[in-house]
Amino acid sequence: MAHIKAGGVAKTNKDSVSKRLGVKIYGGQRAIAGNIIIRQKGTKVYPGTGVEKGKDYTLFAVTTGVVSFHQKRGKQYVSVLPATM
Repeated sequence: MAHIKAGGVAKTNKDSVSKRLGVKIYGGQRAIAGNIIIRQKGTKVYPGTGVEKGKDYTLFAVTTGVVSFHQKRGKQYVSVLPATM
């Protein structure tokens, strides 16, 4: 007979899978329509021109252009502005 009980996983030794939140395309970088710009929980950053908000608060580009971050009345916004050539 074994003198030591078989080792198992502790009940509290579990961790959730990370959600990969954060900025995916930074200011000054080019985005095409459909690109995800920010994944977030809640509206930390608000959509500006050329950007829409998904049901899980993901901000994505609806036009092609350059990503731009700016603040208005204490809130942070992200926009996709047409690229000048």
